[in-house]
Amino acid sequence: MFTPNMLAEGQRFSDDIINSTNPQYVMQQIRRRYFGHSTVTIVLIGDCTHSRRYVDWEIKASLQRGGIGGQLPHALMAINLCKANSSKSLPSRLSSNLKDDGNGYGYFYRYPNNAQELKGWIEDAFKKRTTHSGQILNPNDMMKYNSRCNVCGVTH
Repeated sequence: MFTPNMLAEGQRFSDDIINSTNPQYVMQQIRRRYFGHSTVTIVLIGDCTHSRRYVDWEIKASLQRGGIGGQLPHALMAINLCKANSSKSLPSRLSSNLKDDGNGYGYFYRYPNNAQELKGWIEDAFKKRTTHSGQILNPNDMMKYNSRCNVCGVTH
């Protein structure tokens, strides 16, 4: 998953990278400009990830049908980069698509031990997008602003 904070040092996007107040247009532009022909969205979870609006937008766009060629939504998985495995660090849109029993749409993992393990996770998520797309929960409005972080108490 690409967020503005992942740019090379010294490079920044403005807050109005997609200058529109139309949520459907914003989602369409995220899919068109940034997803390309990808089929799996991997959300890297840090302590403050849940409070970032761009992360929320990209998860919302990933879960919508109608990307390149009108295909299925992206598969969704998250990898925890935090020392503590806390649900306080999960974006709410992601959290609502995870279930402990494995029947949710997305997957949540700790950091992989090797490339083969990561590859297996991606393949599992890819398969699940066809069998569990009816499990997607994506009704919330997009975040308009970054929110106050549940971990450090700061709005980033």
